[in-house]
Amino acid sequence: MSLIVFPAIDLKNGQVVRLAEGDMDRATVYGDDPAAQAMLFAEAGAQHLHVVDLDGAFAGESVNGEAVRGIVARFPGHVQLGGGIRNRASVERWFDLGVSRVVIGTAALDDPEFVRGAARDFPGGVVVAVDARDGMVATKGWADVSTTSVVDLARRFEDAGVAALLFTDVGRDGLLKGANIEATVDLARSVDIPVIASGGVAGIADIHVLALHARDGVEGVITGRALYDGRLDLAAALSVAQAAE
Repeated sequence: MSLIVFPAIDLKNGQVVRLAEGDMDRATVYGDDPAAQAMLFAEAGAQHLHVVDLDGAFAGESVNGEAVRGIVARFPGHVQLGGGIRNRASVERWFDLGVSRVVIGTAALDDPEFVRGAARDFPGGVVVAVDARDGMVATKGWADVSTTSVVDLARRFEDAGVAALLFTDVGRDGLLKGANIEATVDLARSVDIPVIASGGVAGIADIHVLALHARDGVEGVITGRALYDGRLDLAAALSVAQAAE
């Protein structure tokens, strides 16, 4: 039971970027060839990739579709995609293109029956994003904060057949403060759905500690800025994640 390490490629205007706390005005550009970045991660040993259409998350529909298609065409492993996926047509289109998993956030709160139907018809293919600001669910590209707690939303999908929950502490995302391991593990222990940690990974120590909690239901970890800034070596992270089995 090893931890899956998901290198992240966040897309804005066709470029590879990282945001600070989900703020589109606080974007750092790391490249203009997302497919080439995906290949670099593959060469370092990554078998999974987490891709986010940031513009799509705000628009409510795909905006960086061309970049996503380029990534899927070149990355030899599994691509997990989120951002603006809020209807059945979007889900079907991405699976037809070759995406392994779709991540649904805003619609999980606004239209849970849509999520349930997608999880039923695409077994193992739907991940529910539970993005948190101070323990409450944030939606629409993290621009809005609801009155629903993370645990309450997660429990609504325990019998829905979703593949995993993607938990992001928005207040840490892109800031290299360290992952919110306590909240991640608490969520994993509170539900019978695997949990993927996201937001704030600062270095190899975060990977090591999260890997130790794989038996608690922590399935994976997403890391972005730490990789791009050279604070985390992907090959080393993959090795640590495997060694904790």
